[in-house]
Amino acid sequence: MPTNYHQAVSTRYHIYNSLFLNLPYTGIYRTGTLLPLLQQACEVGFEKGKDPKSIIRKFFSDFAPRATREEQFDLLFNFIQYTERQVVLFDSIEDASFKEVNDLNGKGTVAALLLRANSEGAAEELKKKLNDFSIRVVLTAHPTQFYPGNVLAIINDLEEAIQDGRLEHINLLLRQLGKTPFINKAKPTPFDEAVSLCWFLENVFYEVIPKIILKLQEGLQIKPEDWKNYDLIKIGFWPGGDRDGNPFVTHEITLQVAQRLNQTLMRCYHRDIRFLKRRLTFKGVDHIIARAERKIYPVAYGNGQGDDGYQNANDLLSDLLEIREVLIESHRGLFLDLLDDFILKVRIFDFYFASMDIRQDSRKHAAVWEAILKQLQVKNKKLKHFEKRPEQEQIDALLKLKFKPQAMKFEDPFVTELIQSIHVIKKIQEQNGPEGCHRYVISNCQTALDVIRVFQLARLILGNGEELALDIVPLFETIEDLTEAHHVMGALYAIPSYREHLHRRGNKQTIMLGFSDGTKDGGYLRANWSIFRAKENLTLLSREHGLTAVFFDGRGGPPARGGGNTHDFYASLGDTIEDKEVQVTIQGQTISSNFGTPDSCTFNLEQLLSAGIENSVFQNVKTHIDEKEKSLLELLAEEGHKAYLDLKHHPKFVPYLEKITPLSFFGDTNIGSRPVKRNAGEGLKFEDLRAIPFVGSWAQMKQNIPGFYGVGTALRELKKAGRLRELKAMYKQSLFFRTLLANSMMSLTKTYYPATAYLKKDKEFGEFWEKMYSEYKLSMSMILEVSGLSELMENNPVNRDSVKLRERIVMPLITIQQYALQQLREAEPKEKSFDKAYRTLVLRCMFGIINAARNSA
Repeated sequence: MPTNYHQAVSTRYHIYNSLFLNLPYTGIYRTGTLLPLLQQACEVGFEKGKDPKSIIRKFFSDFAPRATREEQFDLLFNFIQYTERQVVLFDSIEDASFKEVNDLNGKGTVAALLLRANSEGAAEELKKKLNDFSIRVVLTAHPTQFYPGNVLAIINDLEEAIQDGRLEHINLLLRQLGKTPFINKAKPTPFDEAVSLCWFLENVFYEVIPKIILKLQEGLQIKPEDWKNYDLIKIGFWPGGDRDGNPFVTHEITLQVAQRLNQTLMRCYHRDIRFLKRRLTFKGVDHIIARAERKIYPVAYGNGQGDDGYQNANDLLSDLLEIREVLIESHRGLFLDLLDDFILKVRIFDFYFASMDIRQDSRKHAAVWEAILKQLQVKNKKLKHFEKRPEQEQIDALLKLKFKPQAMKFEDPFVTELIQSIHVIKKIQEQNGPEGCHRYVISNCQTALDVIRVFQLARLILGNGEELALDIVPLFETIEDLTEAHHVMGALYAIPSYREHLHRRGNKQTIMLGFSDGTKDGGYLRANWSIFRAKENLTLLSREHGLTAVFFDGRGGPPARGGGNTHDFYASLGDTIEDKEVQVTIQGQTISSNFGTPDSCTFNLEQLLSAGIENSVFQNVKTHIDEKEKSLLELLAEEGHKAYLDLKHHPKFVPYLEKITPLSFFGDTNIGSRPVKRNAGEGLKFEDLRAIPFVGSWAQMKQNIPGFYGVGTALRELKKAGRLRELKAMYKQSLFFRTLLANSMMSLTKTYYPATAYLKKDKEFGEFWEKMYSEYKLSMSMILEVSGLSELMENNPVNRDSVKLRERIVMPLITIQQYALQQLREAEPKEKSFDKAYRTLVLRCMFGIINAARNSA
C-alpha cells in the first residue's frame, strides 16, 4: 500500500506541482522558486532550535536582502497564496487516487461482507440484520470547511481531470484556481451553508445510497419488490435547524432550507423521469411517464407542490408502480431495471432528501417557559413560585397545562421566535413528509425537566390529541452529564405520558452523546470512556423498560472531537451496547474528504454499515470488552482525567488560549454563520467556548492538546503499578483500545512542537509550554511502548504518509503564522505600524493549515 500511495499521490503531486509556475500572478516564478527554499529554511531552522522570527529574518537576509518591509510582506502573502493552491492540488490528487490507494472490495466493504456471509453460511442472518438495521449520517454546517463553493466546484473538476490524466485541462484549472479568491468576503448565512451541502446530496449521496442497497439486493438475491428496509442508510441535516448558539437561524430560514431540500430532490427526480421517458415509449406507459414529468416539474422548478404537482411521495410511487405493472404484463419487463432503480430512490429519499433536525440549548427552553408562566400566573395563582418547586412537581404541573402558546404575545422577540421554530416543524412535515423534520435535539441536557419542557411545548404547539410526530433527543455532553445520563433517562421513562409517547414512536429513544464538549471538559481518555460507559448504562436501562436506545454520536473531524477512525470504534462495541442503529454527525472538511466523491462516499458508508452489522451476524469474533479490560480502561480514564484537569485548571490555560493561540482570529475567518462563543460579551469564559475553535486553536499551534493530553501520564501510571503486560495484551486483543490509541497517534503525528519552542523562554508562559511538551513526549513514548510499534501510525502507512506530506507542504505557513503571532506579542515599537499586516498574515495562514489537515477542527 505505501508503494501504491507513493505512486498514485506523492509522485503525481510533485509532477503537477511544477504547473504552479504558470499561475497568473505577477512574479510567480520568483515565488515558486523561493518557496521551496523557505520550506527548507524552516525545517533546518527548527531542527537547530531557531525561533520563527529568526528563521524568517534570515531567509530574507539570504534570499531577498534588498527587499523593503512592504516587499517582504508581499512575498509572504504570495507564499500563502501559492501554498493554499498546493493544498488544493494535493487534496484533488488524493481524492482522484482513492481507488488506487484504497481497496474498494476489501475489509469493511459490502463486497467483503457478502463474501464472508456466503462463505460462512451466514447469508440468512445477514438478511435478518438488514431488515431492521440503519445508519444515519447527519451533515452539519459546523465551520471547519474553509473553501467557498466556487473553489469546491474547481476541486471537483480538477479531480476528474487528474483521474483522466488530462494535463492541459489540469493546467487550465490550476490557472483558474490562481484567479479565484479563497476567502469569503462575508460570513455565509445558514441558508448559504445549506445550499453548499445540498451539492453533496445531489451529486454524491443521491446516486451512492441506492447503489449500495442494489449491491446488497443482488448479493443476497433479494428481489427489488421484496426489499423492505428503505431506512438502511439515511441522511440527516443540521444547517437551517441547528439554532444552538446561532442567532442567525430563524424559523423563516428553517422553512427556506426545507423547501430547498425538497426542490433539490425534485430536480434530481425530474432528470431521472426525463431519462425514463426516453426509454418508456410503449403503449400503456408512455402517457403515465409523461404525466409524471408534468406533475414533478412544478415541484422542482416552481414555488411548491401546487394543485397540479405531486403532493407527496406516495402519489408519485402510485404512478411508477402502475407503470411497473404494465411493463411486466404487456412488455416482458423491458427496462424494468431502470424503473426499479428510480422507484428505489423515491422510497429512500421520499420528498425530503435529508431529514432536518431542530436543536436548541436547554437553558433557552427554560427562559421561554419562564416568560410563559409569568403570563399564566396572572390567571392561575397555583403557578406562583413555580421555579422553587421540586423537579417532579414542576414536571407534573407542566404536563397538566392546556393553552395555545402561538396565541400569546411576548415582549422578548426570542420567546416568540422559539415558539415559531417549533410550529414550523408542522409546515415542513406537510411539505416534505413526516420524516422531513421529526427530531428536536436538546443541547446541554441535564435533567428530565429539560426534556419535558420541550415535550410539553411541542405537544401544545404541534400535538394532535395525544399524538406528537416528533422525537425528543436529549444531548449529554460534559463528563458529569454523561455520568448522570442514565439517572436522567430513568426519571424520564417513569413519566407515564412520556412513556406513552415513546410507545407511539415505536418504543425507541434516541440519545445524543457529544464527543467534542466531552473532550474539552474532561480530556481525551475520560471523554471516550465516559461515553462508552454511558452507552452501556443507557442500553441496560432502556432494555429494562422495554425500549431500544438509539445512540446519536456528535463527532467532529479530528480524534479530539470523536473523529479519526470511527468505523473501528463501532466495530469494537459488544452486545452490552445497543446496535440497532449507527447515527453520527459528519461536519466541515470531513464531509468533503470522506464523502465528497462517489468512491470515497461509497467506501465510508460501507465501512460504517459493515462495522455496525458484523458483530451481530458473525458471532465467532471477540469484539466485546471483558470486565478485566474495563477495569484497566477505567483506571486509564481516571489517570488521564486527572492529568488533563491539572492542565485545564492551570492559571495560564485560558490566558494561553487567549493571548498565544489564534483563537481570537476564528471569528474573522467567515467560514461559518455561528459565533465563536455561545454567549456574547467581553472576556473569554472557558465554558462558553465552542469546541471547534478550541480544538482548532491547538491544531493551528501544532500542539493538538485535546487529542492526546493525559494519555502518556495514564499509561505511565499503570506501568508504574505493574500493569504494562496487561496493557500490551489489551492492545493486541481489544479493537476499542487499539482504536483509542491509533486516533491519539494521529493527533501526535500532526503535532510539531519545534514551531512553538520559542515559548519555553517566555516569562509568562514558558513553564506552561514545558508542561504541554513533556506530556507530548511522554504520550509518544508510552504509546509506542504499549503498541510495540517503532513509529507513530506504523500500522496505518497510507494515512501516515498523507499526514507527513501535508504537514511538509504547510510548513512555511506554520512558520509565517508563528512569526506573525510572535511579532504581535512582542510588540516592538518599530513594528507597531505593521500590526494590521501581521494580523492578516495570521488569519490567511489559518485557511491553508486547516485545509491541509483535513480533519483538524
